Amino acid sequence: MSAPAPWTIRDLGSAPFREVWALQLQMVEQRQRGEIGDTLLVVEHPHVFTLGRSRAAEGNVLAPGDVEVVAVERGGDVTYHGPGQVVAYPIVLLTEEARERDLHAFLRNLEEAAIRTCARYQLVADREPGKTGAWTTTADGDRKKLASIGIACRKWVTFHGIALNVTTDLAYFARINPCGFEASVMSTVAALAPAGSAIDVASVRAAFVEELGATLGRRAASSTATG
Repeated sequence: MSAPAPWTIRDLGSAPFREVWALQLQMVEQRQRGEIGDTLLVVEHPHVFTLGRSRAAEGNVLAPGDVEVVAVERGGDVTYHGPGQVVAYPIVLLTEEARERDLHAFLRNLEEAAIRTCARYQLVADREPGKTGAWTTTADGDRKKLASIGIACRKWVTFHGIALNVTTDLAYFARINPCGFEASVMSTVAALAPAGSAIDVASVRAAFVEELGATLGRRAASSTATG
């Protein structure tokens, strides 16, 4: 196994989706030209619904109300971003040398990071066959989704990424069919972690960043915080 490659971690705090989307597009071009290294953007967005490339995405927006709907180039269906959620956008060049040029493996690595993060809070998460994201089974046997994934890739540079629900207001998911599912499938780490677990967005964000580095084979070369 090759040594972890360096990446810069940029914690953007809370920032509007369109602003961070524009930043991603800029950074993808810079990474393609070798002007910057791999970077992980971590952010919490104000309320927004985003549409992926799925033909069903627009039809799965039920009643957005006052929440903006933005169509983007990532894969997948419609999803929600908002306060209480940690969103991670890896801007990384997948190299042949490291045998990384497998987008399915990249997706599995994103899932694994969410699964490991949940484990830190005594919440057992896993995968749902044929679906993406991180899932868990409740005491009643219900399947719940904790993390949603939608990526894009240009010239082997990835962008968009994964959103982990920590203390997210689940009522917003009722305005859409998230990823094509009924809204009731969505849940949060805070809602399902064992009673007494100390769950806050800042600690989960830090844990998630560490686990993404481990599963994607990256190590923090520098870290910045804005916002």
